Amino acid sequence: MLMKTIDADAAWAAFERRDRSWDGRVIGAVRTTGIYCKPSCPARRPKREHVEFFLDAAGARAAGYRSCMRCKPDEVGREALAVTKAVKLIEQAEEAISLSDLAEAVGYAPHHFQRVFTRALGVSPAGYWRGLRAKRAAEALEESDQVTEAIYEAGYSGPSRFYADAKERLGMTPSAWRDGGRGETIHWTVVDSALGPLLVAKTPKGICRLTFEEDESALRRNFPNANLVADDGSMADLIEGVLTAIDHPQSAPELPIDVRGTAFQEAVWRELRKIPLGQTRSYADIARAVGQPGAMRAVGTANGSNPVAVLVPCHRVIRSDGSLGGYAGGLDRKRKLLKAEGADPLLI
Repeated sequence: MLMKTIDADAAWAAFERRDRSWDGRVIGAVRTTGIYCKPSCPARRPKREHVEFFLDAAGARAAGYRSCMRCKPDEVGREALAVTKAVKLIEQAEEAISLSDLAEAVGYAPHHFQRVFTRALGVSPAGYWRGLRAKRAAEALEESDQVTEAIYEAGYSGPSRFYADAKERLGMTPSAWRDGGRGETIHWTVVDSALGPLLVAKTPKGICRLTFEEDESALRRNFPNANLVADDGSMADLIEGVLTAIDHPQSAPELPIDVRGTAFQEAVWRELRKIPLGQTRSYADIARAVGQPGAMRAVGTANGSNPVAVLVPCHRVIRSDGSLGGYAGGLDRKRKLLKAEGADPLLI
């Protein structure tokens, strides 16, 4: 969305850091060369006093400037239109559209359009289709008593494909998904840890909730119709692994998890799990990694909604200025987790 007015200082700052999230929002034109560029242009920056800003390329052209041949700012609007058209085609399709067919329909080479689409929405065209199909399945399962009928209505080729998808994305059977977890058994317990009371809950696939200062009532809110079973000792190995991840993270075993969220949330959580032990990333780093450089606030929200603390290490995400930022479990716990992992002492 274009700005109605231009904050020249903010626009210049975006150009200095080559911020892709500002592409399409402002155009910078250089008086000494007569060329206009988008903020992410890789060219060497001119002096500030030689630059003026416009809301769009049309404004720059009307003032007598010509388009940069390196960053091709006129394509920003073209990319937005292409992504919008592609989304409409995907949403209208009854089955998945191949990347080559989708790219041809919007006038791009396949690999280039894959990057354009992912940068704009945070997921690939195939990922967008899978998310859309899963959403349709959820809606169809809520409205229908016939699981197989709902599966075909959602666009799956058959039950086997849906069951494979459901296991990967949801960790629950279709009927459990349809009815708020009904029929799914979740074992749980609250254990004492070095960071205080810790709720540990698991499905047969893995840990589905790991949170501080929560109890069975919190679990019930998240899985209202599941069969909740207090641990009878069968979770001992899993609990030991969780406590090791807190106290001695260098020795922690790889533990299975069973989480689900929106496509964007899952993309963020995957990036969190890639952060090496003892290291941190900024919200901006994660936003760029998921192809949404301007979505720092959304990354923060996805962090806050992470249902599996420690194992999906949202505590390793900090602000760009080096300050800790927020943490659902409290900053004191965030500091202790980072300290145990050997993070930069200046952070803690």
